[in-house]
Amino acid sequence: METTSRCSPHDHLVIIGNGMASHRLIEALVKQPTRPQRITVVGAEPTPAYNRILLSPLLAGEMQQDALTLRDTAWYADQGISLILGEKVETLDRARQTLTTDSGQSLDYDHLVIATGSRPALPDIPGIELEGVHGFRDLQDAEALEAIAHSGGDAVVIGGGLLGLEAAEGLRKRGNGIKVSVLQRSERLMNRQLDATAAHLLKDTLTQRGLNIITAAQLARLEGDDQGRVATLHLADGRQLNASSVIVAAGITPNAELGRQAGLTTERAIVVNEFLTTSDPAISALGECCQFDDTTYGLVEPIWRQVEVLAATLCGTATQGYADAPSATKLKISGVALYAFGPTEASVEHDVLNYHDIERGDYRRLLLRNGQIEGAVLYGDTSQGPWYFEQALAGSDLDAYRQALLFGAADVDVLREAASQHTPDSSEHSSKCSSSKHSSHTTSEAA
Repeated sequence: METTSRCSPHDHLVIIGNGMASHRLIEALVKQPTRPQRITVVGAEPTPAYNRILLSPLLAGEMQQDALTLRDTAWYADQGISLILGEKVETLDRARQTLTTDSGQSLDYDHLVIATGSRPALPDIPGIELEGVHGFRDLQDAEALEAIAHSGGDAVVIGGGLLGLEAAEGLRKRGNGIKVSVLQRSERLMNRQLDATAAHLLKDTLTQRGLNIITAAQLARLEGDDQGRVATLHLADGRQLNASSVIVAAGITPNAELGRQAGLTTERAIVVNEFLTTSDPAISALGECCQFDDTTYGLVEPIWRQVEVLAATLCGTATQGYADAPSATKLKISGVALYAFGPTEASVEHDVLNYHDIERGDYRRLLLRNGQIEGAVLYGDTSQGPWYFEQALAGSDLDAYRQALLFGAADVDVLREAASQHTPDSSEHSSKCSSSKHSSHTTSEAA
């Protein structure tokens, strides 16, 4: 792949997609004096860009739709940006550098950015096409789920990750006599972020609120009624659940079809290099529709770093290019805070430190290797999470402060200060104070 050249101020930059990644790029471009002066944005949805992360509180009735809007249409006009909404790009002619929308509108471009995002990944099972099966990805989905919540019945959410749990909680909070079940294929909820203990705590919390959580559930097929609407859900082990509606929230599929049809190099998504350039130097791809090395994306942190690189590249500013980097997951599910990074499972080489305050519902687990933090799971009180992540990135040797690690930065700093003063008695006293302060609610063990 070639490194794309910058856009000149007279070039026409066209951006396909008006989601969060696209909008973040536009916000970055308009701050640059060397930006292309002619920018057109084409969005398939009829509304300007909005914060998809807030769809869950919108569904739960905790905020109004206007609060999700990132910028109104007047802002685009003020920035000299042409905004085309409610039109999907159907064809892309790379030779002529033109694109055509489903309304028949044709646009030429000097440089193109494909930021078409993703869609819910639908399981390949019989009945998935029945009426009453929904995703949870956009404002239209949120509106449909709100109607489901008000009408009651039996709703089944497929997927025990962040999005599935938030959809289930939103339905429960907004519902009128609705029964909500969550199916998770894995043995535990959020298996990519949480260990068994934290997942068990989360399951208990959500069950107490009224959700029916079913783990180790392999979906086999959906059965409809005489009107072609979903009515029954069948699991591989023979169990059946009533289902007046099914919400699929079990991963995403990159919207890479446009790039594939245009002959760009694609694998699971549109393949890009470190400057977000595709196999065509006049075309970039960004966000959930792109693939760098073997990685596709679904979290905002790496996508925001992609935006910085692409904005610099398009405006002719020096950049070292994009590189994947470790990231931490900070989430809040139904009022429960979670923070995690690194491996979920402990290996035989790991030193495992656990803290569990049963009364407060706080849990921490650290994985150390040769005195360095490699992974962490925090449930409830996550205030120390960023500090643990900082120590992990720095490769700090914390073996000398192991006994204080579960209690966070302040206790470790006391030991560090004592060690720097060469006062073993002071260090020992600080350690005892830390232990006694937490001993009534703490279980700590190493493996």
